[in-house]
Amino acid sequence: MTTAILVVAGYLAGSMPFGYWLVRLVKHDDIRRHGSGNIGATNVWRAYGRWLGVPVILLDVLKGLVPALVATLLVGDLAGVLAGGAAMLGHWRPLFLGFARGGKTVATAGGTLFGVVPLVGLAAVAVWIVIFLVGRYASVASMLSAASIPLLAWALGEPWPVIAFGAVAAAAVAVLHRPNISRLLAGTESRFELRRRRAAAASR
Repeated sequence: MTTAILVVAGYLAGSMPFGYWLVRLVKHDDIRRHGSGNIGATNVWRAYGRWLGVPVILLDVLKGLVPALVATLLVGDLAGVLAGGAAMLGHWRPLFLGFARGGKTVATAGGTLFGVVPLVGLAAVAVWIVIFLVGRYASVASMLSAASIPLLAWALGEPWPVIAFGAVAAAAVAVLHRPNISRLLAGTESRFELRRRRAAAASR
């Protein structure tokens, strides 16, 4: 029963659409009308820059970290990855947006890893940073870092729930990035700009 309650709490935490709420609060705008239409941190950063993008990243990470950490401490690794997985599901289909499309779960998956197995989380972040700095494609960095999770967990001797979570999370991230994969194959995927172009900023 405790695990079930923690999983439901994880889903509710994940359902908090911070990207949507923060843009609505600060800019009085709907982030879903911009870019990819996604409520996640990458789209917020592209549309409004790092001053909104960074807070959304941190909040989306916390959505996975807090439920996973609490569940791990109270019950164990399996409950932790289940609660974190539920947070990812909530981020993808948030209750508070009427189950409409949410984000691609990358930051929330990272938060889950930090809550259950911090060392694997740090290693996956390092993979993301290296790949992003080399290519400037956030989508490629996200997919490859997610794909590295089960391998990292196995290499570090983590228990089977963590390895299984890594495999499922990697598959979910890949599926949710299908439009990005299509654009990569077509050569039309945009490289990420750490700072918005002045012209774009001036047009708002």
